[in-house]
Parts: sequence; structure tokens; C-alpha cells
Amino acid sequence: MLTIGELASYAGVTVRAVRHYHAKGLLPEPERDRSGYRRYDAGAVVALIKIRTLAGAGIPLGRVRELLQADEEEFTAAITDIDKRLRAEILERQRHREKIARLAPGDGLALPPEVVEYLDRLRALGVDERIVQFERDGWIPLAALSPERIPEWVARKREQITDPRCVDFYLTLGQALDRPDDDPALTELADKLTACITQMADEQGERYVDDINVEPAFAKLMDTLAFDAVPPARKLIELLKKRGWTGWTKLERVAPMPGAAGTRQEDTAAQYAPHER
Repeated sequence: MLTIGELASYAGVTVRAVRHYHAKGLLPEPERDRSGYRRYDAGAVVALIKIRTLAGAGIPLGRVRELLQADEEEFTAAITDIDKRLRAEILERQRHREKIARLAPGDGLALPPEVVEYLDRLRALGVDERIVQFERDGWIPLAALSPERIPEWVARKREQITDPRCVDFYLTLGQALDRPDDDPALTELADKLTACITQMADEQGERYVDDINVEPAFAKLMDTLAFDAVPPARKLIELLKKRGWTGWTKLERVAPMPGAAGTRQEDTAAQYAPHER
């Protein structure tokens, strides 16, 4: 016969756990010896190991009691069901791990894989990391607002950054991030951006450059995000308006302002257009 300590040791649990299982009615109370101590037989060891194994698998103690009282067929069916549930939980946890792994570089937060791939492409092109981070922060509300349109928007962005003029704009913007509003580089940047936008609009249509087509209130919110993250963007908006375009998130063609600084829109577009052979 075994003492409670010996029973706990053989079954790989604590004495406290044995007493807890007694209290829950899972392990029957044994007969006591003349000194009032509990004495256990080998059957108690087997029963306790079963309880420990089932409880260790995450099965609630109430369900453990049912399984211990079930016949062989019921027990097998119940274990099969439990195994199915555990496998489903494992798959779910693996999906969670994949999401957490995407958070490591910071871009996977609330963003679908195609957006993360697009951001990585910007980095590969040499775009300033601050601009990439701004793009990332802009994609997060877009993905929440219209997740079904993300593939369409990303496909258009991928196409646009195959244009050397657009890549040059990104690179020039990166150089202008730390410059004051009166820096001539911003004027040069406005000229390049105007050329890029104008030619794409003429070739592909104005809906092509207004590539997200969101509500004005949301576009204003996104513009504020841009101005906070990339301060030169506010000055660029003013320069673009003089050259015939307005807006940052939602671009629209307007009449160029008389006496606009910098080159004329037509000359600027021609400057960056491909030369005919």
C-alpha cells in the first residue's frame, strides 16, 4: 500500500494535486489505516495517471470525470473528438505564429502580404525608409476601409513604380525630407511630379492617377497623415496646384495658376517624356 506522497511521486503529480482531484471527485478517497493516513493501491496509481494525462491535454476536469466513467467505445469516440479539436487549435496557433512573424519587420501589422511585398519593393528601389513608413501607415486604414480593393490598388502601384519618373520622384522626395520649404529642391520635385502625373494622366486617363478613389473626408485624413509624416508634402501641394494639380491622396487636375513658379506644365512634361527615335 502507498502513502499519498508515494502515490503522487509514482504518478508524477504533487500531493496538492492528489488532494484537489479528491475534492473534485475524480479520484476516490481510499481507506485509511489505523493511524488515520490514506493508503493507496496500484489501481489508484493507474487512475491518477489517466487523470493527469487527460487534464494535461487541456481537457476540463468536468469532462475528465465523464471520460473516466465511459465505456471503451465512448472513451475512444471522445478521445477522437478531443484530438480533432486539439489539431484545429494547433493550426490556429500556427496561423497566429505566422502573423506574429510578419510583425518582426514592422510592416505586417494589419497589412496583407501583397502590401508588404510592395513596401519591400520600395526599399529595394532605394526609397527613404521614412517614406516607406509613411506609405505603410497609409495602407493600414486603406486595408481596413476596403480590404477587397487592396489587390487592385497594389497592382496599380506596382505598375507605377516601374516608371523611372515615379521612382525618381520618390528618390528626390527622400532627399528633400530634411530641407526647408524654400529649398529649390522642392520646386524641382514639383516639376518632376507634375511631369510624371501629367503624362500618366494623358496616356492612361485621369482615373489612373486618382488611384484610390476614396471619399473626400477620408482623403483629407490621409493627407493630414502625409503632412505629419513628410512635412515637405504640404509645400509640394502648393507647388503642384500652381502647375495644374491639387491633392495628395486624391489627385485632381485644375487650371494652372497664372505666373506659376518653375517651368510651364507642358515644357516640364516634355522634359521627362521619352524621346522619339
